[in-house]
Amino acid sequence: KLRSKLLLKIAGESEISLKLCAIIELIHLASLLHDDVIDEANIRRGKPSINALFGSKNSVMLGDILYSKAYFELTKFDPSIAAIISDAVSKLSIGEMMDVKMAENFNENEQEYLKMIYYKTAVLIEATAICGAKLAGKDSEKFGIYGKNLGLAFQIVDDILDITQDEKTLGKPALNDFVEGKTTLPYIYLYKSLDKAGKTKLRALWAKKLNAGEISWLKEEFIKTNSLQKAVNEAKRLGNEAIESIKEYKNAELEGIIKSMIDREF
Repeated sequence: KLRSKLLLKIAGESEISLKLCAIIELIHLASLLHDDVIDEANIRRGKPSINALFGSKNSVMLGDILYSKAYFELTKFDPSIAAIISDAVSKLSIGEMMDVKMAENFNENEQEYLKMIYYKTAVLIEATAICGAKLAGKDSEKFGIYGKNLGLAFQIVDDILDITQDEKTLGKPALNDFVEGKTTLPYIYLYKSLDKAGKTKLRALWAKKLNAGEISWLKEEFIKTNSLQKAVNEAKRLGNEAIESIKEYKNAELEGIIKSMIDREF
């Protein structure tokens, strides 16, 4: 659990930090339940999703219960901690709406994509890092930068793996993001690198079921244009910025979280 791991590495293990971990995990799980309903996803990490097993209505209500329980427990915390977490959840919901809106059209705007993944993914990781720093009496601004960049890099890596890994490893079909209408960073870089005919073809493949030939063409173009490597480099840049922001704390474990994510085979 990335968020809990992060909080404990910053704040240390105590009754209050463990309770906050539980709250953040409840929020994260609730967001996944709602996310799967919105995406009409039947698989979550290689297993049937809750909405596939019990229906979307039950999945939404279970998510609401988890959110409610998290907020109830959050009332027992310092108001500044509660404010940071609740603000992050509001932004997370906006990020989900942005993701849905962006999937209506082929997106070639890198800044729009980065804004969306900040809200949808990075903001809760950022809030976790800030709260951990506050509990430990550390510089919350610097740890916020760490958390934000970790979150952005985490999502970009996830988007890359959707292209490079097979279905067995992913627990979902490969290239699933593009089929669902999500134009992630590697596709944005690819689009910018293609000639007019290539751009037209890429747009034609967007949000449709791909055959073997189309998948092969995409993977070849990713390599030929260096678009995947460019996305990897961006994830590494963000990861290194995260490490740099907390350098004075000499926290090898927090550096390790980043390095294990960006210094890997894609």
